[in-house]
This record gives sequence, C-alpha cells and structure tokens, in this order.
Amino acid sequence: MSSTPSETPSPRRRLSREERLHQLLEVAWQLIGAEGTEALTLGRLAEAAGVTKPVVYDHFVSRAGLLAALYQDFDARQTRLMDAALDSSEATLASRAAVIAHCYVDCVLTQGREIPGVIAALASSPELAKIKAEYEAIFIDKCRNALAPFAAPGTLAPAGLRAMLGAAEALSHGAAIGEISREQARDELFENIVSMVERSARRGAAPA
Repeated sequence: MSSTPSETPSPRRRLSREERLHQLLEVAWQLIGAEGTEALTLGRLAEAAGVTKPVVYDHFVSRAGLLAALYQDFDARQTRLMDAALDSSEATLASRAAVIAHCYVDCVLTQGREIPGVIAALASSPELAKIKAEYEAIFIDKCRNALAPFAAPGTLAPAGLRAMLGAAEALSHGAAIGEISREQARDELFENIVSMVERSARRGAAPA
C-alpha cells in the first residue's frame, strides 16, 4: 500500500523593503480610520501588521517619522491624480479650476476621515510643520503654473493662492466629516479659484 506524501505549505515570500513599507502604510491608514490618529504608535502598528517592532522602527524611526510618511504617501497620490488630470484637461480657466477643485476634494474623501487627523498631527512639532509647509509650497506652485495663463503676468499673488489652499483644506474637511457634500465642496472651491484668477486678471488690466 503506497502512502501519499503530506503536503507542506509553501514558505511565505519575504517582502521587499518597498513592499513592506507599502504594507505598513496601508495598515497605518486602517488603524487611523478605526481608532483615530492619537491611537497610532509604532508598537500598535507592529502589532496590527503582524511584524516585530524593530521592523517598524527600521522604516519610520519615530511616530513623527510615521506621520510624515503618511502625509507624503497622501501627497504622492494627490500629485499623480492632479498631474494626469491637468495633462488631459482643456486649456481654459474653467477646466483647470475644475481639475484642481475636484482632485483636491476627491483625494481627501478617498482617504476618508484619516487625513484630517494626520494633517492636524503635523502641527505637533516644528519638524512636521516644516514638512507640511514644503508640500504646500509645491502644490501652490503647481496651481500657479496651471492658472497663470488666465491671469495677467505676475498677478497671481501668494496671498490669493494661500487663501485658495485654506479654502481647499476647510471645504475638504467639511466634506470628510459630512458637514457638506462632495459636490458642495467641489463647487465652492471651483468658484473660489475662478474668482481669484478673474480678480488677478482685472488688476492686470487696470490702468496704472
């Protein structure tokens, strides 16, 4: 009588460093969604991801590093979406303003209520606030370049662009917590952007 050899499970494939980072970030987002930003620690992340603490510390070093990585992950996805949408948009103010408004709001809502908590946590230290400011400057420059053809040269002032960013954050947060709808956030931000550019164009056309 012949015996059937027992089946042995295939060894689990070891994740590359990049794959492990992606896994840890995904688990971190899930933890924030379920338990809030305050509950996110490197130890809790290791437990939820099923890895040892040294693995998590090797990737992020500290909680501040983890928060910075989460914001960078969010910003990278937002940038890819906006770049693709701008490349395929019509060369009109309405089209470019709609892309900026829709992409900003949609990225926040896709991430859900987790991103407002991460953004708020970035204010907890000068180091994290600096990282946020750097990414904001990149976003503002991207918007300036997309909108500049529809304004008089040099009239898209930092104050107006900063006001636009503030509106984008506030409206997206309102939509994320259910205070307003996605469409209301998009529409209001669109009007804010168009109004800012049109004011700039009028200033450029005014006689000296």
